[in-house]
Amino acid sequence: MDRADDEIITDFEAANLTVRTHAVAANFRTAQRLASPSLVAGVVKADAYGLGLTPVAKALVDAGCDTFFVARLDEGIALRMLARRARIFVLDGAQPDMVPGLISHNLTPVLNSLAEIAAWSAAARATKTQLDAAVHIDTGMNRLGLAASELNALAAEPARMLSGLRVVLWMSHLACSDEPDNKMNAMQLERFKTALAMLPEAPASLSASGGILLGKDYLFDMVRPGLALYGGAPHPGYANPFQPAVRLTTKIMQVRHAPKGETVGYSATYRLKRPSVLATAALGYADGIFRTLSNSGSVGINGIKAPVVGRVSMDLLTFDVTDVPGTITAGQDVELIGDTVSLEDIATAADTITYEILTSLSRRARRQYEETP
Repeated sequence: MDRADDEIITDFEAANLTVRTHAVAANFRTAQRLASPSLVAGVVKADAYGLGLTPVAKALVDAGCDTFFVARLDEGIALRMLARRARIFVLDGAQPDMVPGLISHNLTPVLNSLAEIAAWSAAARATKTQLDAAVHIDTGMNRLGLAASELNALAAEPARMLSGLRVVLWMSHLACSDEPDNKMNAMQLERFKTALAMLPEAPASLSASGGILLGKDYLFDMVRPGLALYGGAPHPGYANPFQPAVRLTTKIMQVRHAPKGETVGYSATYRLKRPSVLATAALGYADGIFRTLSNSGSVGINGIKAPVVGRVSMDLLTFDVTDVPGTITAGQDVELIGDTVSLEDIATAADTITYEILTSLSRRARRQYEETP
């Protein structure tokens, strides 16, 4: 970059998180194309992966999405106000204290055990109605869902155990769908097919974002993309058919020249190997920029990546702009996530996953929603 006197900006805007709701809608349509003729349900749990339930759900409803998944009961209640005619599945199931809310807001629980099936069946009898339900079958995650012994018990007496219930979905969840060559995908597929053959006929769903790209055998009647809707790559390292939907930017606060041998940031973890031009921006781990990006992450300036140097601070981030062409000045935009630095770039550098990056973004950044390209 061109050399200039060190400078600082004292009047700068807060960080901006731009959520491209038009890209969310486009990604939904891409999922429809890839999964056709299967139904595509939008996963909007955790405040739409931290991006804002209200604008994201509106974009999906406008794009034709009529089926959603959330994790918590309160998420389902909030979504019901935004999508009054949609089918809304609640992954947490039907714990006793959830039953009144599930019924009053017309939410469909994903039942994860025989105990939950029994409780939901009892609620059907108590209300003298037939209640819809999804049933989760564990095929290898060993997390939630019917274990093999429970599956066998249900298969032996489905009419009695499911009394008062209308199963609208049998579902399971892939443990390794982000690894297309992992043998566990095929193992879980076969286990799911075996389970379905034992149970009364109903629509079925196995795949979330990664499973959509594993092939037709994994699609069944419904797919449940979450990460893909927000632009994440379902198979890291492979071509991503989904558009970036998130862009996090801020302004450079200060540009300085530092001689060879100087250190940068707390604990002096980075020592300059040459005379360098450094820039500092007002973003840090309080904004969701992981501390593990210290000395390993990068930012985007004018479409060029610049490495993060030194420790990520609570409110500040420093990067080396020596090799960025042109003159870098205080007040200039810098991108933390977006078109130059992808979610996958950040996740790899931070030694985590894209889901955690998205859901960790704090509310301190000014949020704006871009409805048109």
